[in-house]
Amino acid sequence: MIDLTRRQALLLALASSLPLIAGSSRSFAATQKVSVALDWTVNTNHIGLFVARDKGFYHEAGLDVDILPYSDTGAGTLVANRVADFGINGTISLFTQKTAGADLKAVYAVVQSETGRVVFNAARSEIRSPKNLDGLIYGGFGSAWENALISTIIRHDGGKGNFETVTLGTSAYEALANGSVDFTLEVSTWEGIEAELKGVKQRSFVYADYGVPDEHTTLISSSEAYLQANPALASAFVQATRRGYQFAVDHPGEAAALLIAANKDALTNPALIEASLKSLIDGHYLRAKDGALGTMDPAKMDAIGDYLFTAGILRDGDGKILAQRPDFAKYFSNSALG
Repeated sequence: MIDLTRRQALLLALASSLPLIAGSSRSFAATQKVSVALDWTVNTNHIGLFVARDKGFYHEAGLDVDILPYSDTGAGTLVANRVADFGINGTISLFTQKTAGADLKAVYAVVQSETGRVVFNAARSEIRSPKNLDGLIYGGFGSAWENALISTIIRHDGGKGNFETVTLGTSAYEALANGSVDFTLEVSTWEGIEAELKGVKQRSFVYADYGVPDEHTTLISSSEAYLQANPALASAFVQATRRGYQFAVDHPGEAAALLIAANKDALTNPALIEASLKSLIDGHYLRAKDGALGTMDPAKMDAIGDYLFTAGILRDGDGKILAQRPDFAKYFSNSALG
């Protein structure tokens, strides 16, 4: 069974001191404290942070990094209000929050392409393509992003884009199995892997195959205020973090063991961690086929921003739909990657 609360948080978020290390090129006069907030309970998306901390990469960069556990307050809100220096957040959350006035700027792409999927029971032979979802029941939470996403996918395939939304009162797997919903959304590299391990047979549609721009899905963001006040410190953190994700790609067994050891109470299924990380690596999510690691693609960021603007999802601080397209180049920067 997947954690329903995790799904709720993911979807609702859419709507709404040590001495110098000799020889280190990025060391500071004294160890600098940096905090980074997680977007949910620990999972493989966070592996680079824990590897960088526990392999000593942050230490070598002169940093003392505090990884803040998930709380009821989203990571983006913590960063924008200077409670955390950095935070894990989704691309959709970044765009919606920043447009509404939050001080946020993405500095690292955890994944290079979309990990979400539209999923349904494999036994539903009548669902051959997205247009067959017309008139069916979607298990979700009715956010503007969900509605735009699913409607686009259905219409792109020749359907009308009409469906009913039911708020899930049980796990998505159970809801699909008992027929209370016909389809839902899931993260392929986490819930999708969990379904495979449990022997749950599913089929899915990839968003980008049906008219929705590809996106980085998961980012690390900071605030403009922090980045302007601490440019060298921000670069040290981002580059050490990238080193952590690079290590995870190159040494997945050791990286998975480190993540599990650091979170024994939360991560009680090693097989899920190992299989999820394998999916992230083999699918070229953490490191793209062209070798990109952490870099945000300007064209990709602009395309998803334009999609959100055109769909009327982006609203200002007063809750009004934006009438003028923002400059999405200001929503992110690759400069801290060096």
